[in-house]
Amino acid sequence: MTKHEAGPAPERDGTPQETGGNGAAARQDDGAQVGTGKEKAGVPEAAIPELVIISGMSGAGRSTAAKCLEDLGWFVVDNLPPALIPTMVELGARSQGNVARIAVVVDVRGRRFFDNLRESLAGLDGRGVTRRTVFLESSDEALVRRFESVRRPHPLQGDGRIVDGIAAERELLRELRGDADLVIDTSSLNVHELRAKMDAQFAGEEEPELRATVMSFGFKYGLPVDADLVVDMRFLPNPHWVPELRPYTGLNEEVASYVFNQPGAKEFLDRYAEMLRLIAAGYRREGKRYVTIAVGCTGGKHRSVAMSEKLAARLVAEGVETVVVHRDMGRE
Repeated sequence: MTKHEAGPAPERDGTPQETGGNGAAARQDDGAQVGTGKEKAGVPEAAIPELVIISGMSGAGRSTAAKCLEDLGWFVVDNLPPALIPTMVELGARSQGNVARIAVVVDVRGRRFFDNLRESLAGLDGRGVTRRTVFLESSDEALVRRFESVRRPHPLQGDGRIVDGIAAERELLRELRGDADLVIDTSSLNVHELRAKMDAQFAGEEEPELRATVMSFGFKYGLPVDADLVVDMRFLPNPHWVPELRPYTGLNEEVASYVFNQPGAKEFLDRYAEMLRLIAAGYRREGKRYVTIAVGCTGGKHRSVAMSEKLAARLVAEGVETVVVHRDMGRE
């Protein structure tokens, strides 16, 4: 697996995205919609969710940190105005335990709201909310390199240079950095190393969870573009050429029996499941939380469907949360 520098990639709003993409969290408008400002103050202490504030320098890795927490089961809200954080906590408390951990990404994209952060957090402290602040730091040289690599301006540079925007942001965030519970310097970290640091702080003693999608498909319809692993079942005889089996799919018991009675079918299932056990352990170590396993045959109707079902059952038995998708079944 290639390791990349923990640098930003372009965001649609013109602000560089932190390491790991901008899909890690809910958008600002989603967060604004859930907070109506009409909720009553006061929440039973046992129901109050745990809160983590993620902030830091633009380009230092906030999105990667947020994505890591999301993968660990946290409810993540990106760029929520600080004034709405108490409302978010109240809504989480009213979820009857469904939202027990909330992470909020706060950054200079919410300039006009940023001054309210200290006041909002002070109010939460007075109500017994357990919270931590994670601050992502990086050197000026690393930040300049990351912004230049994506050819995007710093959100605070205005008509000046990137270094001017970085200096302005450092000054704006100085007090927040001083109050942070955890400061992570990503100057020399890649994506996987940053995720490992977040896992060490927030995953506890539990092993990071891996989720798998097992997808059957037909080669004649093209490879799945989102596949991490691809296996080919065309080494097995095709039930399509057995007249009494042709109308059915691999979900049919007779078709499945035909497939797994062929030489090499059961051996393949055993050995591939064993190999996936090794791969899954490596994915967890590297911070990969999702894997798509594509199982193909000619039409995606018989062999690939039968093998996908059996393979998914093996993964479930290994404790992997697994979803089965039959992409091309029914296309003929």
